[in-house]
Amino acid sequence: MKLIVQIPCLNEEEALPLTVRDIPRIIEGIDKVEILVIDDGSTDRTSEVARELGINHVIRFSSTQGLARAFMAGLDASLKQGADIIVNTDADNQYQGEDIAALIKPIVEGRADIVVGNRVTDIIEHFSAAKKILQKAGSWVVRKVSGTQIPDATCGFRAYSREAALKINVISEFTYTLETIIQAGKKNIAIDHVTIRTNQPLRKSRLYSNTMSYIKRSISTIFRIYAMYEPLKTFFYIGGLVFSAGIMLSLRFLYFYFSRSGAGHVQSLILAAILIIIGFQIIIIGLVADLISGNRRLIEDNLYRLKKLELFLSTTRGKGD
Repeated sequence: MKLIVQIPCLNEEEALPLTVRDIPRIIEGIDKVEILVIDDGSTDRTSEVARELGINHVIRFSSTQGLARAFMAGLDASLKQGADIIVNTDADNQYQGEDIAALIKPIVEGRADIVVGNRVTDIIEHFSAAKKILQKAGSWVVRKVSGTQIPDATCGFRAYSREAALKINVISEFTYTLETIIQAGKKNIAIDHVTIRTNQPLRKSRLYSNTMSYIKRSISTIFRIYAMYEPLKTFFYIGGLVFSAGIMLSLRFLYFYFSRSGAGHVQSLILAAILIIIGFQIIIIGLVADLISGNRRLIEDNLYRLKKLELFLSTTRGKGD
């Protein structure tokens, strides 16, 4: 069984050696361990340092594409290199490499296809109280939306089986962490979590400029992905609220109409009519979106089959050579 540890990087020439040093080369149940670095358009010597460290595979983007695209490029490259299990870790040495063995254990034993690390954020000293609250609240929302039980939804220390990597399709350009959990829940991919350890931070996060920016982008990502997989439910709830508001205003108008001999409150009737029409249109949009969602599932199934065929052909050519 082959394991590839992928490391998305952006200007990590200083931290990368520490991260690579901690990755174990011998793991129970694994025959071969390789490392893949995805250089996301770094302006420093990240790629050169990776090669000097003897990294097995290095991918370099000419310009910064974002964490989500770097992650997906890593999955694709790892699959083409014959990985049975893919571990994603951060280049800033946030996670302890020794925990890779624990992270992949549920996959090796056939109990899960995706495993997410649980940092137990309550006990991380360098996390502020506000950050701990936000992490808990965000993870709770993701659990409710995805139907999973992952306690630390934003942790980037994860393991994927070959099958899970073939089925995952990240659309967001912001981050993959939330989207992959929601996809796993909606696609019925077996997902689990294990407790992991963290190191002291070497630098501040580069994923977002400030907390409010991160919150807004995370909310939009969660809503977008949930709406993709549950469009009818999403638009029905929104349309239902608008429609109900229109009905309430209609009842208000009728109350005043009969209790005051039809005097006044015509504005309520006009607004009620507008809200009822808009609410009905939103529900219709949900029906159309649900039909599109069904078509998207068929496309994803075809994409999965195409990926498997591509891997099969590449493996066959490799054996032939």
